Amino acid sequence: MPQSVTVSEQIKYPTNLPCDDGIPLETPTHRENMNILIDSAEFTMGKRKDFFAGGNMFIYFNPQELKNKDLRDPDFFLVKGVDGTKERKTWTLWEENWKYPNVIVELLSESTYQVDLVDKKELYEQTFRTSEYFVYDPYNPSYLRGWRLNRYGFYQELLKNPEGWLWSRELNCYLGVWTGKIKGKLKTYLRMYDRQKKLVLLEFEREQERAEKERLEKEILAKKLQELGYDPGELVGGRE
Repeated sequence: MPQSVTVSEQIKYPTNLPCDDGIPLETPTHRENMNILIDSAEFTMGKRKDFFAGGNMFIYFNPQELKNKDLRDPDFFLVKGVDGTKERKTWTLWEENWKYPNVIVELLSESTYQVDLVDKKELYEQTFRTSEYFVYDPYNPSYLRGWRLNRYGFYQELLKNPEGWLWSRELNCYLGVWTGKIKGKLKTYLRMYDRQKKLVLLEFEREQERAEKERLEKEILAKKLQELGYDPGELVGGRE
């Protein structure tokens, strides 16, 4: 009697796939904004370990045809329901239980407008079935668009709120433009805002906020001690 063979045993899935094509991100601004989105997503997800946030990583989705048309490297993507503690160089669908991204963000450039707005949009809608897709042009900050899969399985464009932001159910945050200094440079980036419309701070901003809070608390304590007739310096540092 012949042995039964499962589908997974019949298909020889490729391994050790390339993780880099040698082509860098369009500009430093693209790279910076990608890192901002990853940092923000990881913070908003809290201590959860069941997600992965990545960017500029190859997504392999067709084991039969490993050509350029059968892989994508979104500038930012988030996948839920996976082992978030695992190190990855690529997102290979057959190694991830066929988990596609829940949300994707592409940072546009002159050379990618057509691909991002037509080819990738169709792929993410029809093949990936990615719930939400957003595009943003770092050099034209007013250009921010987003789509969400409707009940018929097609992307429906999202409407902006009064601030010009778009709500992401998958991220549980708004995506909106922010202008400020990062690493001493004044630039405009795509950032995340929480449900209360507060900016989701980056790690270094959270550290600055904690340091400022600590400084203010010390000032208040010192003032109260002075009002009571004590020398804060002597109480804190002690006498020589």
